[in-house]
Amino acid sequence: MSITDQVIAIIAEQALLEPSDVTLDSTPESLGIDSLGLVESIFAIEEAFDINVPFNANDPTSSDFDISTVATIIAGIERLKAEQA
Repeated sequence: MSITDQVIAIIAEQALLEPSDVTLDSTPESLGIDSLGLVESIFAIEEAFDINVPFNANDPTSSDFDISTVATIIAGIERLKAEQA
């Protein structure tokens, strides 16, 4: 399963949606994911990919990890995985 497919599956699970309902342009807000759901998604992503996402739940805009869309979340994970390699 690709990184994209895994991330979409994790986000869909948090949003209580089918993966087919999640697009690369989807935002957490458009999927109905609140701040707690976002934190849970980040934890699930960290566990699935064995990475540490630089995300501050108290101040999400202070991080260089862009959570604005599914595509930017995927790009951030790919960058973290590349740095880890």
